This record gives sequence, structure tokens and C-alpha cells, in this order.
Amino acid sequence: MSDVGKILVVIGLGLVALGLLLWLGGKMNLPLGRLPGDIRVDRQNFKFYFPLTTCVLISAVLTLIMWLLRRR
Repeated sequence: MSDVGKILVVIGLGLVALGLLLWLGGKMNLPLGRLPGDIRVDRQNFKFYFPLTTCVLISAVLTLIMWLLRRR
């Protein structure tokens, strides 16, 4: 059971770090969600938004972090 506890602690710390990054990113005007390649359609009665480039960027960063952690 101690392995499950360690995993939950790591996940919790990761969520806290992600929350801090998003919070600080909002204060520093990082363009996450407004990058070139993010799909946005605004019509009279319809709005569609899909942050494609932001998703790819976040995925690449998380993949790099996970790869670096597994190398140990």
C-alpha cells in the first residue's frame, strides 16, 4: 500500500505545480490558449474553441518531464 500512497503524493504535487504554473502564467500574460494554431470559431449564436497548439505544447512538456523522471 505504500506504493499507492507515494503515487498519490506525486500526482498531488504535480497538480499543485500545474496549478501554480497556470496561475503565474495568467499573471505574466503567457499566451497559453491563444497560440497560433488554436482553433476558434465565433458566429452569431455559436462559439467553438479548441486549443490544439496549446494541447500539443503541454503534451510535449509533460512527455519530456516524464522521460526525464524515468531516466533515474
